Amino acid sequence: MPDTPVIWPFTRSSLAIEFVGAEGCHLHTRDGRRVLDAAGGAMVVNIGHGRREPAEAMARASTALSYVIPPFVTPQRMQLAERLQRDWLPPGFTRMHLSSGGSEAVETAIKLARQYHVARGEEGRWKVIGRDLSYHGATVATLEIGGHAARRAPLLAMARATPKAPPHYCLRCPLGKSWPTCDVACADEVEAIILHEGPETVAAVIAEPVVGSSGGAIEPPPGYWRKLRAICDRHGVLLIADEVVTGFGRTGVRFASEAEGALPDIIATAKGMSGGYAPIGGTFAPDRIAEPLERIGDAPMFYTFSAHPAACAAADTVLDILDRENLMARAREMGDRLGTRLQKLKQHPNVAEVRGRGLLRAIEIVRDRETLERFAPEANVTMKVLQAGFAENVYFYPGGTGAHRDVIVLAPPFIVSDAEIETMCAVLERAIDTAVRTDGQIT
Repeated sequence: MPDTPVIWPFTRSSLAIEFVGAEGCHLHTRDGRRVLDAAGGAMVVNIGHGRREPAEAMARASTALSYVIPPFVTPQRMQLAERLQRDWLPPGFTRMHLSSGGSEAVETAIKLARQYHVARGEEGRWKVIGRDLSYHGATVATLEIGGHAARRAPLLAMARATPKAPPHYCLRCPLGKSWPTCDVACADEVEAIILHEGPETVAAVIAEPVVGSSGGAIEPPPGYWRKLRAICDRHGVLLIADEVVTGFGRTGVRFASEAEGALPDIIATAKGMSGGYAPIGGTFAPDRIAEPLERIGDAPMFYTFSAHPAACAAADTVLDILDRENLMARAREMGDRLGTRLQKLKQHPNVAEVRGRGLLRAIEIVRDRETLERFAPEANVTMKVLQAGFAENVYFYPGGTGAHRDVIVLAPPFIVSDAEIETMCAVLERAIDTAVRTDGQIT
């Protein structure tokens, strides 16, 4: 590697490509290339790049009020809160805590679960059960409850081991079963862990309704979420939905957990809340979760930049645009088209599965689709696909957890066109061919 000073990012990266602008579904490089953003950045961008309205709203908010501590009331906070409750949150979700992004939103959710039980006199409840093949954030606490092996590895000495249930990964069922004869046994494993740990010690179960990039748009089998809800109710455990990726229309509905027919107790979300125009996340719950805290004078602790007025103004504007331009319905429509186009890849000798909902889609690449044998880690297939895509001016998102490898995620802005879908899928197929050819799979 050349001995040159590193200014950004912290360590050298092959993805350190300089972008100087963006518009619609394209990113613009300094050397004049237009790169199709097939991933919406990190599954964030929904209304498209380069919209003036959020930037103008932020400018107005910053001019009027640069900063006050989060508990204070401001017009921007109230306007966003009212829009969220009126247009976006599930019925009964009346309480909200705003933060600076997904990691903070999830950490607030798990702390809130603990505070709820303490306020009710059940101080023994502190454990949060996560799942393998998951990702809930980059703080120590969120990495503890998550199942992202590569990101957890450097911190194992300082992160407490927490119980992990098997994922609903039907392609490679960790229980060796097949749906539907399995009767969603992976959910039963959650109950087995609760019973093993002792229900009186368990505060919450956390799950992504559709697993994001760590698994690659893995959908739950029918009945999974309802069974999880019943298990939590049976043992007095709170159910947290991590909707950082899936919230605000990404899967074609407001929140993916709503589509499962059983609401969680707490929702943590971020990304699509501002469409990438400002750092903001949210943790939402019904009155019954907040009332025990109020009785003892407790509350979720705010972060310094929680509910920043400019970020609230940006989020309010983005959510208004999503509603006014009917972009959630467009995410369903274009998601169906993307899914249909990706089905052509199912016959590729190195594609094990095409999966996802709405505009959250993914493919899993393997050495052998019959045996599901993976490529060796040193083959670095995922990065080779990304590099081949960049060579044709298309950006894909790398999925996987280190242990689970070679997943490519597509999550374009909701305004994506048919022509752009065709381009990204055609380039993806060629990029896979290029990546596996270099590993000796295609001659």
